[in-house]
Amino acid sequence: MKMSQILYLYKRLYVQQLKAILEYNKDFYILMCSAALTQILGFVFLWVIYDRIPDINGWRFWEVTFMYAMIFLTEGIGSLFFEGTWRLGRLVNMGELDRYLLRPVPVVLQVFCTGIGINGLGNLLIGGVIVWQSLVHSPVHWTLGKAAILILLFITAVIIRVSINLAGNSAAFWIRNAGNAFPLMVHNLSDLAKYPITLFPQAIRIFISTVLPYAFISFYPATYIFGKSGWSGWWLLAPIAAIGSAAAAYGIFRYGLSKYESTGN
Repeated sequence: MKMSQILYLYKRLYVQQLKAILEYNKDFYILMCSAALTQILGFVFLWVIYDRIPDINGWRFWEVTFMYAMIFLTEGIGSLFFEGTWRLGRLVNMGELDRYLLRPVPVVLQVFCTGIGINGLGNLLIGGVIVWQSLVHSPVHWTLGKAAILILLFITAVIIRVSINLAGNSAAFWIRNAGNAFPLMVHNLSDLAKYPITLFPQAIRIFISTVLPYAFISFYPATYIFGKSGWSGWWLLAPIAAIGSAAAAYGIFRYGLSKYESTGN
């Protein structure tokens, strides 16, 4: 299937989900505001700490808020446009995935469009504002090339985030129960990348740079943007991490799909 066809189908499926969501406008505002409030409270927490300790291990307030916001920003995009990864467990346990297998549309595309996480809009808006403020308040020397690289790093960060979500939720093919906490555990490990990985032991640094490359969402882009000389060049691995994450996630999903046996009802 051509990319243009995939994008067209994604748009049609997404619009239908959006119409259903907007039927309940009160839920829309509640979810969006709750996500925004969570980010604001986290930002206040960092401000209180840095108001007393202006420099932690070589990292200043706005540099850390950039990393903090990048985690929420990519989470917001994942929830708003690829929320279906979090519905995969229900699709498998309830046998609803059967319908997707009968359609002449890629299954993974249908899974992506299964739902829309309106809370992602709050994360997206507040996260974007904090990232912007972090860049404005930091002494960054901007060039056209640096801006282009920042956009590239942002795209790779989104790919990594969505890929990890898909891989984690694909555990539903093997852990078939409503209380499957594995995807949530994988998701919560992203908290480690809200702060400089230099604060953690070597084993954790390696883990969130390779197995679950959350560090390429926040830390390594920050080292490039803010010119941390001790980590120069590491950001170049971000596209490799994104391609590897996407390939691994899709491979896990396809393998799990080959083991899918429906529910028998």
